[in-house]
Amino acid sequence: MVSFNDLGLIDPIKKALAAEGYTTPTPIQQKAIPLLLQKNDLLGCAQTGTGKTAAFAIPILQLLHNQQSPVIGLRKVKALIVTPTRELAIQIGESFAAYGKFLHLQHTVIFGGVGQKAQTDALQKGVDIIIATPGRLLDLMNQRFITLKDVSFFVLDEADRMLDMGFVHDVKKLIAVLPTRRQSLFFSATMPPSIVQLADTILRDPKKVEVTPVSSTADTINQAVYFVDKNNKNDLLLHVLNDKNIETALVFTRTKHGADKIVKLLVNHKIKAEAIHGNKSQNARQRALENFKGKTIRVLVATDIAARGIDIDELAHVINFEIPNISETYVHRIGRTGRAGANGTALSFCDADEKEFLKDIHKLIGKSIPVIDEHPFPLLGFPTPAVKKGGNTHPPQGHRRPKPASAGNNRKFGGKRKRSE
Repeated sequence: MVSFNDLGLIDPIKKALAAEGYTTPTPIQQKAIPLLLQKNDLLGCAQTGTGKTAAFAIPILQLLHNQQSPVIGLRKVKALIVTPTRELAIQIGESFAAYGKFLHLQHTVIFGGVGQKAQTDALQKGVDIIIATPGRLLDLMNQRFITLKDVSFFVLDEADRMLDMGFVHDVKKLIAVLPTRRQSLFFSATMPPSIVQLADTILRDPKKVEVTPVSSTADTINQAVYFVDKNNKNDLLLHVLNDKNIETALVFTRTKHGADKIVKLLVNHKIKAEAIHGNKSQNARQRALENFKGKTIRVLVATDIAARGIDIDELAHVINFEIPNISETYVHRIGRTGRAGANGTALSFCDADEKEFLKDIHKLIGKSIPVIDEHPFPLLGFPTPAVKKGGNTHPPQGHRRPKPASAGNNRKFGGKRKRSE
């Protein structure tokens, strides 16, 4: 079996991977990392959930470290990663922080929808790596906060999604100002002609890698979803944890701040809980994990990047406090339970803004998740969606069986996902 020790990585990166609990690279990491360390352009057909962020972040960090100049001065932007949504940009930024924690490299994340001062302050201090969504990136370039003339590594991530969201002209503007001498990486889940044509304008004699993501959930995992208003999720979590059959639960949040807030909530209600995320030291994370395994705490609250090293054979319950915006992330999250043939339960809290994410999950896993609609905090103003035939119709222990679909509740949720810049 291939390990990260076999991929020619430098010691600081291997140390960081060990601290994250990584030992075995995914298929795309095994294929891509050696090719990128040899400075090839890369065309990757891969979805989020295959480990592709590490596949490009690790070699970029290593190559940047190797070419660092000892001359002290303002840092220049040497690597640019462009991705379609702020959520993906934040996740990629967390990955660079985790894998590069023992390197003297600086990165920042740029996206719209928030004030720009914190972002421009970081840029003016100097960064080596920018992870950005196209709209805000071009805006800050026009204001002359960013120059790309020194970029030697360019990554276009989720290219097909980028085009679907109407970013094609923004991407072409970026390509036009990048240096011609650079190493370029292009990732897309699909390769229709428009994507192939775009890739041809970016890449030079690229190597190709193709992998498929995990897209199915184990039959041993009993899945269910609660529709709930966002403001009532805290109360719903406390309600669910009133079930004494839940001895321990791994709760997933989207952000580090959110994880800390949930721990504070639970502790205030006499439920022993700890959080693991990127702002915690490795010792603190390891201590929390050991406490959870030893059942001295009942609830472990985790963000996705911090949870990747979690491997608990007897974990019976996973709770998605927030529905992940990436469908494959849902599969990875609930895969923490139901291991080695054991039964597990995965409960998800879905608010009005997350219903589109749930539809994407249903499409990926090929079935609808049963709904628990008899609870004290129902989502107001939205009908309960039908449970399709062939789905998992057995409710988790201690919960009411979902009501069968009927003409009155067979409406699909409407609304479109907001464009995120």
